Amino acid sequence: MKIRALAALALALSFIPLFACGRKNETLSSSESPPPLDSPLDSESIEPPDSSTSDNDSSPSTPNPPTSPEPPSAPIPKTASYVRCTSDSVNIRSGAGTSFSTLGSAEKGTVYAVIEKTGNWYKTYYRGKTAYIYASYFSAFTLQKSTDTDVEEVISEGYKLIGTPYVYGAVRFHDGKGKLLKGFSTSKFDCSSLMQYIFYQGAGELLQVNTRTQVVQGKFVPKSELQRGDCIYFTNAERENKTGVERIGHVALYLGNDYILHTASDYARIEKMTAKRWSYYVEARRFI
Repeated sequence: MKIRALAALALALSFIPLFACGRKNETLSSSESPPPLDSPLDSESIEPPDSSTSDNDSSPSTPNPPTSPEPPSAPIPKTASYVRCTSDSVNIRSGAGTSFSTLGSAEKGTVYAVIEKTGNWYKTYYRGKTAYIYASYFSAFTLQKSTDTDVEEVISEGYKLIGTPYVYGAVRFHDGKGKLLKGFSTSKFDCSSLMQYIFYQGAGELLQVNTRTQVVQGKFVPKSELQRGDCIYFTNAERENKTGVERIGHVALYLGNDYILHTASDYARIEKMTAKRWSYYVEARRFI
């Protein structure tokens, strides 16, 4: 019995290495054969990772410092351009050249609004028409524009009438309530009819028919807070000793930096206020 048991044990042990190593020596079937040399796995080239993006890069990357947004720049104020005549009797022409007809003449010191410059000529307005003046006889300057487009429209209407004759008591454009009046003409204005016309044409504002009725309209503006587009009401030598609204004898449109657009005694013009004119100042009103 012992001999049989030992023989069976020896036989069993002889099979253990065969099963343990069987997979090592097993040949692959045709379906498990290695891929051919021209297969994508063999022909595809595998590049090393880029050193700048590799996770194994030994040098730590330095992130760019965050950039703080630039503060918004302040808007550049828009300006209106003007020219002042530096000679006497300078021709105002219908076109940019000496061959064009003469519409009138500019006196020394008179100021005109500039629409644009064409070569050596400034394009401007004169008595309701576009006109041209030779640049060599004028010096240029600017005034800051209002941010209110209605104000600039009113002023533009005033520009068109520079040079228009002054006529005291000229027929008004409307009756103060919007009813148009017969006999009105843009060929003549006095100070209050000029203001009434340009405010209606530029902004649809209804101003009354004379300075003493206009001065109680709109909003009162302290002298220290004058703005482009405000109307300034003055007294004069004949009325300075009167009281209340009866002191008022003249009105002008303020353009800034002491410049006004108005008409008084001769024709509509732009000019800088003198000390004498300031001495007649009574109050200012704002209609826009």
